[in-house]
Amino acid sequence: MERSVEGRAAASDGDLVELAKKGDMEAYGDIVVRYQALAQRTAYVITRDADAAQDAAQEAFVKAYRAIGRFRAGAPLRPWLLRIVANEALNRAKAASRHRSVDLSLAESRVADPEGSPEARALAGERREMVLRALNGMREEDRVVIAYRYFFELSEAEMAEALGVARGTVKSRLSRAMDRLRERIGG
Repeated sequence: MERSVEGRAAASDGDLVELAKKGDMEAYGDIVVRYQALAQRTAYVITRDADAAQDAAQEAFVKAYRAIGRFRAGAPLRPWLLRIVANEALNRAKAASRHRSVDLSLAESRVADPEGSPEARALAGERREMVLRALNGMREEDRVVIAYRYFFELSEAEMAEALGVARGTVKSRLSRAMDRLRERIGG
């Protein structure tokens, strides 16, 4: 039975996972297309290198495909995938032992365009750049938890799943990371 492109695009993550478990490569391809940009942004926040992020995301999708049979039916797909991506990116970052500045603006899925005067937009842009510079100087754990919440808009439950920790741990890590960010930007 041939599925239409529109039908595949509207399929739920759960439907695509079930089809992929049965060997439907197109369904898994749809999962990859759906989450590829998010996976690369996640890996970039961790690796600080666009090429390494792309490689980490690609390898994570290969690993996810191999593990799809163990994916728990009814569980949310996005945090499961992000956990695999984050682990792969962490492994690559540790192996590379590179410490370069990262422009987290690449991790942002949408560019904010504040309404108002050109002066207001300029001030908002300066503030954003200041926050990004401060984030770049933070330790990896802080960057990841802030990026997951504010750049990728994951819920606490999704963050807990992606990080492999309890929701309470997510709350405390995010709170401490935000405190450290406030200290860095003087506010």
